[in-house]
Amino acid sequence: MASITFREIEGTSPRYWFLAGLIGLFAALGLGAAYYMEHHGHIVTGMNNSVVWGMPHVFAVFLIVAASGALNVASIASVFGKVMYKPLAPLSGLLAIALLGGGLTVLMLDLGRPDRLIVAMTYYNFKSVFAWNVALYTGFFTIVAVYLWTMMERRMNVYSKAAGMAAFVWRLILTTGTGSIFGFLVARDAYNSALLAPMFVILSFAYGLAIYLLVVIAAYTWSGRPLGDAVLNRLGRLLSVFVAAALYFAFVFHLTNLYFTKQHEVEKFILLNGGIYTTLFWLGQIIIGGIVPMLILFNPKLRAARGLLVAACLTIIIGGLSQMYVTIIGGQAFPLDIFPGWQARSAFFDGVVHQYTPSLPEIMLGVGGVAIALTIVIFGIKVLRFLPESLADSAVDPHAKA
Repeated sequence: MASITFREIEGTSPRYWFLAGLIGLFAALGLGAAYYMEHHGHIVTGMNNSVVWGMPHVFAVFLIVAASGALNVASIASVFGKVMYKPLAPLSGLLAIALLGGGLTVLMLDLGRPDRLIVAMTYYNFKSVFAWNVALYTGFFTIVAVYLWTMMERRMNVYSKAAGMAAFVWRLILTTGTGSIFGFLVARDAYNSALLAPMFVILSFAYGLAIYLLVVIAAYTWSGRPLGDAVLNRLGRLLSVFVAAALYFAFVFHLTNLYFTKQHEVEKFILLNGGIYTTLFWLGQIIIGGIVPMLILFNPKLRAARGLLVAACLTIIIGGLSQMYVTIIGGQAFPLDIFPGWQARSAFFDGVVHQYTPSLPEIMLGVGGVAIALTIVIFGIKVLRFLPESLADSAVDPHAKA
């Protein structure tokens, strides 16, 4: 591999400042939505006593899961010793921190009173998976920051592999913890499965790499830096494997539920007669988020077209948000089976499918979290040397075929 020189982008062009202003506008709208919800209360949202996790949680969990997957490229370089990925590693770490920061910001602002975060940070119930995740998120920030230091400071390069291994193990534990939030909820028939933990790990690989590819293509196209086909082809092939694995886990998850008689009703709800949840599952998660990108990514000619590669990444993100909506909100909408084998009736809508319609403030809060993550990225690549000057084929892989 030729010598790689890292350099921050100049960030002085009108295009850069327009992009920064646009992202900042959405971040401000998200903060405004959080203030509106805090001032008027959650009555202005679509959330209620039955559906307590709404659209902000869809965005938050998606960003948190994607943060772990965005670190894939750095892990492949340091842990598995793939030299071609080393120039891509610093941006991978930055994007991981940015996505996690954006997701946690949404969760914090959705509390209504962000100062309640102090309670979560000072009082721990170690029987709660939520308490575990507070430690996991804090640890992720710390370990990835140290990992970036070992990569970007020449005298610390000797510790890069050890830091990369620690980050690799920690991110697997973090995503397992996020999936376990739902897997350990035995009261919800749509959750309560050990498969959710490894499935979230696989989903993180797909979501994070799709976002990473979009950021790389955008950064090098808009800054005018060389970006060869070798890098994109390698990452595209890797992404195809992750998408296929995500579909496999979704198939096994629902097949397992269908095997158990007590799960037939919830599976019928998600797969057949759940209305918006059934539509999002088949159209959003399976077709748009799975089959369409696989058709592109598994075909070398289609994958080589950058426009189609971008389209594949976008469909994966759309499918990921659809899957999170079905998993998080659909799982709450299905009625609780409080007394198995008996029919319960009361004034609290027992046995009734719960209604939920996301409000504009909820959506803007979620989009604001995405904007905050992007703000961290565009600011980071402007002030620090996260990007190589060139990712041309001759620079990263002299033997690569065009």
